[in-house]
Amino acid sequence: MATSHTAGGLSESNLPPLGTGPHRKRLGVVALIATFGGLLFGYDTGVINGALRPMAAELGLNPFTEGVATSSLIFAAAIGAVTCGRLSDGWGRRKTIILLAVLFFVGTVFVVFAPNLAVLVLGRVLLGLAVGGASTVVPVFLAEIAPYEIRGSLAGRNELMIVVGQLAAFVINAIIGNTLDHVEGVWRIMFAICALPAIALFVGMLRVPESPRWLVEKGRNDEALAVLKTVRSEDRAIAELGDLAKIAEEEKEAGQIGWRAVFSNKNLLRILLIGIGLGIAQQLTGINSIMYFGQTVLIESGFSESAALIANVAPGVIAVIGAFIALAMMDRLDRRKTFIIGFSLTTVSHLLIGIASMTLQVGNPIRPFVILFLVVVFVGSMQTFLNVAVWVYLSEIFPLHMRGLGMGVSVFMLWVTNGFLSLYFLSLVDAVGITGTFFLFAVVGALALLFVWRFIPETRGRTLEALEEDVTTGAIYTVKSRVRT
Repeated sequence: MATSHTAGGLSESNLPPLGTGPHRKRLGVVALIATFGGLLFGYDTGVINGALRPMAAELGLNPFTEGVATSSLIFAAAIGAVTCGRLSDGWGRRKTIILLAVLFFVGTVFVVFAPNLAVLVLGRVLLGLAVGGASTVVPVFLAEIAPYEIRGSLAGRNELMIVVGQLAAFVINAIIGNTLDHVEGVWRIMFAICALPAIALFVGMLRVPESPRWLVEKGRNDEALAVLKTVRSEDRAIAELGDLAKIAEEEKEAGQIGWRAVFSNKNLLRILLIGIGLGIAQQLTGINSIMYFGQTVLIESGFSESAALIANVAPGVIAVIGAFIALAMMDRLDRRKTFIIGFSLTTVSHLLIGIASMTLQVGNPIRPFVILFLVVVFVGSMQTFLNVAVWVYLSEIFPLHMRGLGMGVSVFMLWVTNGFLSLYFLSLVDAVGITGTFFLFAVVGALALLFVWRFIPETRGRTLEALEEDVTTGAIYTVKSRVRT
């Protein structure tokens, strides 16, 4: 894939082809290790789905404190996203991910041995800081180390690992919950599993190189070239370093650094607002309400508690299938088209769930299965067209000097939105039922679709350096299409 670049001096077609060889295998190994952060993200956010009821029974939680136990991780993730984004800008992507592995492990220990709600919430906060940090730093690291030709599919592997982690949580919950339900503290076993990938992430990242783009920003060009030569052919590594050094020098001369650059350049402020808006829109689909409280929704639809625990695996399975499909499309279908298809499908799914809940009365034997089917359609649409694409888009749209900041702030708002939905979702279902809840999601989905159509610029098939030029100058908002060959 080559692009004609009409607005700047950098051209993707001038780069040597990516080629094949040991560097491609090394790139895959680096990506796999880093995405253990996504696996932990998924497991820690998904495990509450099946662990909540036995946890509440043992610790004496009421509906409000159940919401506190769930949402404490989410709000902490918002803080972790913005602070770790800034930390990774100054300290490095690799070191920050290693720190996150430690937080995942320590948080797990606190949760597993929690004697009361206070210690439980402390552990969930530590896990939340790690989850938020991983949601910001891992996609940035993957985008920065990936060649532009496969950046979408490589960076999108993190979202695949997130849903694999969530599916693992659902399956483990179902197995443990139905075989060890007589064991006191069964929910602690569910959480303890998280320690294993945390150890794997820590050990693996000790052998992973730093982001070459971050090294260039810090003036460590020789180290950056050495890293690039391990994941590129030699001529490609030298050519990419030249582009990186050019952009870094231009930023240094222009004095473009962090917040100061954002508020002094309306184009940078605009791209930050677009990132924030896209993150909020993704969460307002209600996807994580299903991933956290799917068992509750299925019980509300008519399943028994044990049947709901098993049926809840179905959305997890379709999420993984959707992620594989998304990765296959990521470098072939434009981001804007992907978003428009995704928000259209999820909005229709919301309408159908609301209609089914309204027309099929409680007690109707087919009601729970129809709603389960529509929930699976919703999750599949979300995963195939939105979740992977949103995380890839956020990791690639921001210029280097504000990438950690921009990603951090956008994901901060994403997690805040997620947190409020988590805190009030059960109360919303209790107040207006499944019908009103999903009709409300449909209205919000229509507004999100309008936002994407009006404001989201295209990014596929571009190097990060070429995108950076167009974002900084504003050309990305005016060039609607590019020739691809």
